[in-house]
Amino acid sequence: MSGKDVTAIVVNKRRIGVVGLEAAMDEIAAEYASRPDGDIRDALLERLKKKNYIPAGLTEAYGEAFVRAFRKHLGQDAGEEPETAGLEVKILGEGCARCDSLYQAVIDAVSRLHLPVDVEHVTDPREYARYRVFGFPALVVGGKVRSAGTVPSREDIVKWLSEGRPDPGVEK
Repeated sequence: MSGKDVTAIVVNKRRIGVVGLEAAMDEIAAEYASRPDGDIRDALLERLKKKNYIPAGLTEAYGEAFVRAFRKHLGQDAGEEPETAGLEVKILGEGCARCDSLYQAVIDAVSRLHLPVDVEHVTDPREYARYRVFGFPALVVGGKVRSAGTVPSREDIVKWLSEGRPDPGVEK
């Protein structure tokens, strides 16, 4: 399974990776495009629970997130994407050794700072274009591109995460 088989959705303010979501949406797109949200939710839950752990208490929240993703997939109005609980950090790149090194450096910095951070490794070229990034790996902190084409120093990563943290009272 490649990273392209995993799609990120927001469930209860947490970004969750779902295996096979794109394929499941493609599978039902023609038949379910004009069906009610409840039918779409049920069809996607049935298909996706085979490859993903969906806690019983969160079935409704996952279903809502699947419907939002499906509507976006079809280019329909999906409503606003819910916000995540922590600082959003994205690593843009195909998954080379430098991307892995940057990911590890971010995780280390987050651990040092004890921050609630949502770290996502983005491999979709459409996302790269959204940030107008052409050098990889790239680091996006709180929606702002902080570096591109290089792995920044750990000190820079800590500084950028600290600047973007939701609670500036937390000490390093």
